[in-house]
Amino acid sequence: MAISQERKGEAFILGQVWLWGLFPVIVTMTYSTLPPLASLALGSALSLFAFVIVMWWNHRWFELGNVRALKDIFMVALLNGVLYYSLYFWGLKNSSSGNVSLVALMEIFFSYLLFQVWRKEDFSTKHIWGAVLMLAGAAIILFPKSSGWHWGDLFIVVASATAPFGNYFQKRARARVSSETILLVRGIISVPAILLLSFSFGESFAWADVRESIWILLVAGFVIFGLSKIMWLEGIHRMSVTKAIALSSINPLFTLLFAYFLLGSAPTIWQLTSFLPLFLGLLLLTSKNKERELSLEP
Repeated sequence: MAISQERKGEAFILGQVWLWGLFPVIVTMTYSTLPPLASLALGSALSLFAFVIVMWWNHRWFELGNVRALKDIFMVALLNGVLYYSLYFWGLKNSSSGNVSLVALMEIFFSYLLFQVWRKEDFSTKHIWGAVLMLAGAAIILFPKSSGWHWGDLFIVVASATAPFGNYFQKRARARVSSETILLVRGIISVPAILLLSFSFGESFAWADVRESIWILLVAGFVIFGLSKIMWLEGIHRMSVTKAIALSSINPLFTLLFAYFLLGSAPTIWQLTSFLPLFLGLLLLTSKNKERELSLEP
């Protein structure tokens, strides 16, 4: 029996979530030698080599002439590649990590407003309850770490509001060009901008620091910023962005597992308790939706 496009999309998103669960652990492992934005920029720069190889192998260079797609990709680079990460960085500088992680889940809410209310994208009642359960599960993980409201939380709210718009442009661009083309052009635009932000925020590093973290940066570049991003774009190309965002809220569970095995950080009772709503939400979100999904194409 043939696998539906939505099922393929779910498989891509869940695979991406599994890989992206490594991200906080990888960042933690580079903190001793490289500042956050510099690590992000260098990892993103390394991923460009992977996209060049994939484009050369698939003979996709002609897609760089698609002007309509390039306009969308520019917006993706601006919103998700530069603005989102700079706001996220300032949020981390002015709030607790627990608060930042919790407030970042507002992306699900903003995605629902953008794609369901404004764009009229298909998202059934069953999927809404799945999103609510997964949001509740993630809140159980993160709420015990919260320590009040900080100004940095406002930056994260704004960042969470910009991400769905970037995903909208990513999905529209993917209807015209391949994932590797989107990510290559996005990286070419965003990497210099992130480095500029890094230097303007006073971050500094030596090439000796880069050599010390080179293997971690390679994993971040080729696996996290490379393969996982391709899987994300292929996922939202086949299913609703709102559902994809909600599915990705199971990410903290994978992060806990990686943190335990790679960093020796054992999960708390609150984190273990969150597994039930996360699991139930995942079942609801991946249940087959028989209603027709409306197109994002204007």
